[in-house]
Amino acid sequence: MTPEHVQTFFTRSDGSYLCARWGRPIVPVVFGVEDATLRVVKGAIEAMVTLAGHKMAETDPELGANLMVFFFREWAELPQVPNLERLLPDLAPLCARLEQAEANQYRFFRFDPDGAIKAAFVFLRMDDHLAAIAAEDLALAQAAQVICLWSDRAFAEVSPLARVEDRVILRPDVAGIIRAVYAPHMPVVARDASHALRIAARL
Repeated sequence: MTPEHVQTFFTRSDGSYLCARWGRPIVPVVFGVEDATLRVVKGAIEAMVTLAGHKMAETDPELGANLMVFFFREWAELPQVPNLERLLPDLAPLCARLEQAEANQYRFFRFDPDGAIKAAFVFLRMDDHLAAIAAEDLALAQAAQVICLWSDRAFAEVSPLARVEDRVILRPDVAGIIRAVYAPHMPVVARDASHALRIAARL
């Protein structure tokens, strides 16, 4: 993979380059699913954390849980969730925009002072498209998209997953980038495209 290819994963719509990784252990919590699906989602997150060589924990000392995944039917449900407005400012107008756009997913990140990912929120509106995806595949795709701060265009047209015969796996190029981003001597946040050269050298 060339540095130019790597660069596309972290170059945003405005042309800026930004890559960030988690700086603290990940503590997930999942809302709106049955126990069986809960285990699938947490299993996918654990697999992604293991791939990255990062850590999970039972609790975050500041936030309690720092990766929140919400499954629901309509965007209008979210403003009714107690205290969610405190975590996501302007929640009601955001949900109105997402509903108007007929969006079925949205991710929001918060960052520590050093630029590392502090918390992530994943919202999945289970429309017909998402409901048709196997829970294991949906969970793996979402885990891949929150383990790093990717470009807003990185997976807009191509999934981070690939089908190999009768199995769905994380794409090898995406897996390699995740491992490289989390390499011990790599920065927790990078805003210069030369960072892509360092990633490519590790692939």
